[in-house]
Amino acid sequence: MKTILVSFPEGIFDTILSLKGEMGESKSEVVRNIVIAYLSEQGFFSKMRIRGIASKKGR
Repeated sequence: MKTILVSFPEGIFDTILSLKGEMGESKSEVVRNIVIAYLSEQGFFSKMRIRGIASKKGR
């Protein structure tokens, strides 16, 4: 697993703190789950899978 450092405005940070226990047990887990949920809702993972399948067929 890779790590990155991110900065948030105070209001966003307060929201992350309020989601502890609901979306994760730590601040980093909450942020990770928010990012994964957003990418999933945007269809990013299914697009990656489709691209991966297409590139494997081209071999």
